[in-house]
Amino acid sequence: MNTDSRPVPALTGGEREMLRGFLDFHRATLAMKCEGLTDEQLRQRSSPPSTLSLLGLVRHLAEVERTWFRKVINGEDITLVWSEDGDYQAAYDATDATGAEAFAAWQAEVEHSRRIELAAPSLDVTGYQPRWEAEVSLRLVMLHLIHEYARHNGHADFLREAIDGVVGA
Repeated sequence: MNTDSRPVPALTGGEREMLRGFLDFHRATLAMKCEGLTDEQLRQRSSPPSTLSLLGLVRHLAEVERTWFRKVINGEDITLVWSEDGDYQAAYDATDATGAEAFAAWQAEVEHSRRIELAAPSLDVTGYQPRWEAEVSLRLVMLHLIHEYARHNGHADFLREAIDGVVGA
């Protein structure tokens, strides 16, 4: 892996800046875990028949970004990237995927998310989450994504170590 160039979240400051900083830190951690690997390595599964792979995690997190920021907070009427019928598991199957395609989709969704968050007047902005049948705040969405990335970055640690022995961060 290359040197650690992840943004360092602030240790003091406002709530929104801290949430943004930690979310960006975790996004960068996922990218770092995938650095320098071939498409074949990125598609390597954790323990078949599970389809969990680094590339599957990138695709899944693109769907998570898309759903929580674009659909829930921004109210966009869009389907998932890899499943028109809303099957979140479809993204995990990266059998025929390429790193270029998955990272382009993920980075595009991250940019949409950043734009939506920056445009929101406050963390109290709400959107409707149909799976929960509830209004949720931008604050909750940012916290949820930090949780989602942190959990999956733990998976990425194990996946990367199994591929080439690289550990840490």
